Amino acid sequence: MDRIAIVRVNGPMRTFLVPAPVGRRSAQLVVGLVLYTLSMALLVHADLGNMPWDVLSQGIARRTGASFGTVTLAISVLVLVCWIPLRQRPGVGTVANVLVIGFLVDPLLDLLDLLPDLPWAARAAMAGLGIVMNAVATGLYVGAQLGPGPRDGLMTGLVRRTGRPVAVVRTTIEVLVVSVGWALGGRLGIATVVYAVCVGPLVHLVLPRLTIAVPDAAPARASGRVSAGASSSPSPAGR
Repeated sequence: MDRIAIVRVNGPMRTFLVPAPVGRRSAQLVVGLVLYTLSMALLVHADLGNMPWDVLSQGIARRTGASFGTVTLAISVLVLVCWIPLRQRPGVGTVANVLVIGFLVDPLLDLLDLLPDLPWAARAAMAGLGIVMNAVATGLYVGAQLGPGPRDGLMTGLVRRTGRPVAVVRTTIEVLVVSVGWALGGRLGIATVVYAVCVGPLVHLVLPRLTIAVPDAAPARASGRVSAGASSSPSPAGR
């Protein structure tokens, strides 16, 4: 929760909106990224179709023999390089996204591999859980407002540079990566389609409830007496 502080420094009294503690935002970021990684692992293990970028990662991993996590990490770094001509600026959350997901997904996949062979219904439930968890995780790490993930930053950068609608740019990128990934042997299936259709509306539902408001850091003149400790509510945000 953001607080209003009143200070006087050799001049008129000023008020500042102090953002929610960085520790709270960082904790939400980390929880969101861990859950996001788990959701990826659930979908991969269910083997009913991966998220679009994971189709590409899995395809490259199968062709090269590298682990899924290593390929995911390498793709994230390459996507960040693409930010340079787009003049995108990474944040703490951007770096955390690359490292947490890249290094955590392989151990989680190894743990899931310890499960016995599951019937189709159980795998479908696992994929469904992964999709819902992914939406909540996205709301958590995006709502922390510490920087977009590499792939989101690529999309927004291209939207800004090309002037094309978000839906057009995002769909173009995801169709491209899915097509290449599928051609390389990545798993494209019913869960990929369900993810593409459902995750956007789910994120739109949860994101306003998970967004931590980060007000403008610029000071505003006090227009009247303000009590220290008053708070402002987070504003709803869309994806």
